[in-house]
Amino acid sequence: MEFTDGVLQLNSFFTVTIGIIVLFIGRRLNQVIGFLKEFSIPEPVSGGIIFSLLFSLIYALANIEVSFDLMARDVLLVYFFTTIGINASLGDLFKGGKPLIILLAVTIGYMILQNLTGISVAAAFGQESVVGMLGGSVSLIGGHGTAIAWAPKIQEQFGLTTAMEIGIASATFGLILASLMGGPIAKYLINKHQLAPTPQTDIAETKGKETETPVRMTSFDFLDALLAIHICVILGFFLNELVSELGLDLPLFVTCLFAGIVITNLVPKTYPRLTGTAWPTRTAAVDLIADISLGTFLAMSLMSMQLWTLIDLAGPIFAILAAQFIIAILVNIFVVFPAMGKNYDAAVICSGFGGISLGSTPTAMANMAAVSQRYGHSAQAFIIVPLVCAFFIDLANALIIPYFLNQL
Repeated sequence: MEFTDGVLQLNSFFTVTIGIIVLFIGRRLNQVIGFLKEFSIPEPVSGGIIFSLLFSLIYALANIEVSFDLMARDVLLVYFFTTIGINASLGDLFKGGKPLIILLAVTIGYMILQNLTGISVAAAFGQESVVGMLGGSVSLIGGHGTAIAWAPKIQEQFGLTTAMEIGIASATFGLILASLMGGPIAKYLINKHQLAPTPQTDIAETKGKETETPVRMTSFDFLDALLAIHICVILGFFLNELVSELGLDLPLFVTCLFAGIVITNLVPKTYPRLTGTAWPTRTAAVDLIADISLGTFLAMSLMSMQLWTLIDLAGPIFAILAAQFIIAILVNIFVVFPAMGKNYDAAVICSGFGGISLGSTPTAMANMAAVSQRYGHSAQAFIIVPLVCAFFIDLANALIIPYFLNQL
């Protein structure tokens, strides 16, 4: 820890420690503040914003800037995206059948439209096109994780020093808008078309999972998952060097994501391993590492935001978000609902798509759960929406974002 010329520099140890504290404070805030729980605001977002406001207040009152060493955060980012690759099964693409393919195609088309909308509104306000990208699929359909992951690359490539703050601000407000959108859209569609769940989609179908006995995880299970992640990261390093030589500059977490996908789907499950166990796809240990990595990563990123740098961009950011909100509603009602069959399942899927379009996977699930509790369960919605937003969106975004950035 050093203090020089009005800047308090905290090393990685202090940064990680504060990040963990931020997570616990965010958890406590979500427990006691109904608004945060109602709108499914992630715990690192709740705690991180409080700390970023605190550090901004210190800057405003004492002219002291708190700066963090974020090297550990960047490692956690690579860990998280690698776990996504390890948990990705291409066979899932076929489990959802035709509705999954349709929703995936619509979502990819919407991601392109979202970027075009952001770029257009940014241009109307005289801002650089990359500001519109940060208010597009980078932060909205991508969420906090994708926004934080791409911000350093955008800052380096375009010289936009406020990239991180713009991305996080857009993702945060998008999350709130997504939470507000899903339920009302489903209610409107259900009432207008007089929809009701079919007998096959009774809520009883989902009961029983809550009573399943949790699987005990050992230290060797954890180390096995960690070893698998490191193997994928090493391959990701080589892939990153390869694509760099081919002229395609991608962040390391993207190639590590692909490395995880390749190994998981090409190596036979029965292939002998040093650990004597199968490849740890979708195990409790991998999920635990993913949760720890993402939560701590988001906490450290959000608490380190320099909010005072966003004052001049407040107008364009809110204009972009307003346009994105309107576009998301129109796409939901006039594209997603007809494409998914104009039935009750389609209405519930629309509530989930509202969460996907501007928020996150938890927001999508929370929207659908709220609709299901009031009107009835939709088995189809709870199968295909998680498949689309838990993996395929990240994969598509990893291709769409660099394409758009290369065109700017």
